[in-house]
Amino acid sequence: MDKKYLAKIIASDNEGLQMISAYSAGAKVKVSDIKYLVSNKVFLLSVERTKIETGQEDKKINSICRFDFVDKVKSKNIDQNNEDLVLELIAIDYLKNRDDYEINLIFSNNAHIALTTETIEVRLEDQNEINE
Repeated sequence: MDKKYLAKIIASDNEGLQMISAYSAGAKVKVSDIKYLVSNKVFLLSVERTKIETGQEDKKINSICRFDFVDKVKSKNIDQNNEDLVLELIAIDYLKNRDDYEINLIFSNNAHIALTTETIEVRLEDQNEINE
């Protein structure tokens, strides 16, 4: 696979976050592929997404979505003990609070994860193409 097709998007504002949200819409995420590294304040999500940005709707790709400076994570309607559970990511949005941001990862079936962060620092990095 030609490396140039592997995207790397870094978002530090709403516009970038919207772009990552659009690229990740419909992505599949396994519960076991969601990690919060407390000491590093890093929240990682390994997603299987469609390459919509190149118009290759039939191409699936593994990407890592990484959120930095995460102080707190709360999830709702996600059974964290069910590691094989696959969630479908619908969108990512955020709210600005007084001193921080709350980034919301919205999944199907009314599941969501809220990340409290001091700044928006999100990257979506493609890992490899999935050959069906």
